[in-house]
This record gives sequence, structure tokens and C-alpha cells, in this order.
Amino acid sequence: MSILDQYVTSAYTPQDALDIFKGEWSSKLPEPLAGLESGSIPLFEDGRIEWALAQLGGIESKTVIELGPLEAGHSYMLERLGAESILSVEANSHAYLKCLIVKELLDLKRVRFVYGDCIEYLRSNRTKFDVCIASGILYHMRNPVELIALAAQASDQIFLWTHYYDKAIISKTPNLAHKFPSSKQVEHCGFRHTLYSQEYKVALNWGGFCGGSEASSNWLSRDDILGCLKHFGLNNIEINFDHPDHPNGPSFALVATR
Repeated sequence: MSILDQYVTSAYTPQDALDIFKGEWSSKLPEPLAGLESGSIPLFEDGRIEWALAQLGGIESKTVIELGPLEAGHSYMLERLGAESILSVEANSHAYLKCLIVKELLDLKRVRFVYGDCIEYLRSNRTKFDVCIASGILYHMRNPVELIALAAQASDQIFLWTHYYDKAIISKTPNLAHKFPSSKQVEHCGFRHTLYSQEYKVALNWGGFCGGSEASSNWLSRDDILGCLKHFGLNNIEINFDHPDHPNGPSFALVATR
């Protein structure tokens, strides 16, 4: 491949920008870009975000920290629904650059994308945010309880969508069972829990991979996720989108507040 292949010779089109990561997009873009070739998941019009914001009394004039924005779909929704500011932290370089492309194409004004590891960012963060959005990230962590603990320091209101470990379901699902080789009991900040090791395996071969930064992550059980939130003071929990039969593993969404 020649360095000259990285240039375009046509006039500007949004598709040229998207094609920098051709074949790597997960999200279907909104109007006026909906007709362009990207992904298929409707993250720019996600009912989970609409439900979460309804539980929180809206997002207008609130400050938000978003962990793992992926391709800026939820960032876009948060801005359109009135957030005062959104700080989005993304560790995957391709996802980060895709967020910047979307920011330019959709003219986002109140979102700042930063390239960094969200755990490291939260460890040094001293800012209190009105809302923390953590969708599709907990099950990619090596230490998911630390993420919850740090998020609970950063905000009193958290939206979380995640997969969780359920032995009865996963052990009977061939495409999932082989990915979970072991488990161990650990403690973090006084909260005892079980970590279930999950290996990405062939998913690591896709250019659009959007998992964690290591070859494996650790999942929590549903009960441990709920117990962890309460342990760190987020006692008011509303649950929706509970899908134990999700093809990628049991999942649910929740809003937890202090």
C-alpha cells in the first residue's frame, strides 16, 4: 500500500470521510446522512437513551460525562436533547477518530471528545458531572467494579447498559460458553464479588473491534452489578431493556441515582 493511497482526488463528500474507516462502522447515521454507507445499529436514535433521560427528568442544561462514545451516536442524542456540555472519553483510536468525523459532519457544538482510558481519566478527575453515561463499556473492563466506583464519584446519576454473566444461560449457549474459561472471587473497596473472565477471541481480528484494550475482560453477574451500585451509594435503581436472551450475552439497562 502506497502513502498516496491515503489521499482523495474528488471534491468533498461526507462519504469520503466515512470511508476512511470503510467496513468498520457499527452505527447507522441519522438524517441528513442516513443514506450514506456506514453501519446498521440505530445508536443515533436509541430508545435506551430516551428512556434513561426520562427517568432523570431530562438532560437539558445538565453536564454529562460519557464513557466510551464509540461513534458519537449517544453524544449526538445528548446534545440534541439539550445537554449543556458532554465530555466523552474514548480509548480506541479508530473510535475516537470516527467520533471526530461525526462531530464535523453533524456540526456538534457542545461535545468534547478526548482520547484516553476512561479508568485513568476518572482516577484523576475532580469534576462533578450531573449525569454519567456508560453504555456498552462495563463488560469490557478488567476491573468493572472500579469503573462503577469511579463513576459514582464523578456523578450522582448514572445510566448503564451492559451485558452480565448468567451461568445458566451462557453455559447452554455454544457461541458464548467457550469464551468464559474461568472465574475468581475478588474484593475492591470493600465490595466482594466474582469476576468471570471473557475472551474476545476472533473478534480481535476485525478492524472495527470496539471492545476493551486487552485480549480479555471480566464480566459481573446481574446481582453483583446491582449490589455494587448500592455499595457505592447509588441506591435508587430503575431497570429496563432486560434481555437475558441477547445473542451476545444477557443484558440490561438501568438508571442508578443517589
